[in-house]
Amino acid sequence: MENGAGSLAGSWMFGMGAPCARLAGAMRRLLLALPATFLWLALVAPPALAGLSPPGGDTHPTGGQGTYGETDDKVITNAAFILIAAFPLLVGLLSALQWKLDKRKAARKSAQKARSTRAEWAGGW
Repeated sequence: MENGAGSLAGSWMFGMGAPCARLAGAMRRLLLALPATFLWLALVAPPALAGLSPPGGDTHPTGGQGTYGETDDKVITNAAFILIAAFPLLVGLLSALQWKLDKRKAARKSAQKARSTRAEWAGGW
């Protein structure tokens, strides 16, 4: 049974079994951790948010203003215009990156094909 079908060293599953088992264990831990995290957030968020308002009042201590300050229609409109400009810019930049990566991939493939057809690279020793 040294090199037979029952040998672990000659088995095609020997090299593939360990990473799959580790991945399954990681996914199992993730599936256990996510509900626990969401439950913890659901239990902790209300007291944390309640600490922001005055004990007996209905108003927010900052008057409802965020970190930016008072927001009016002009601020909201400008933020919307920034978003309208940012999304096409992001799509354009990511498309240019994808195009450049595709060019590199095509060059690598053509170089590999050229190397494989040359006689000096054919064969072994």
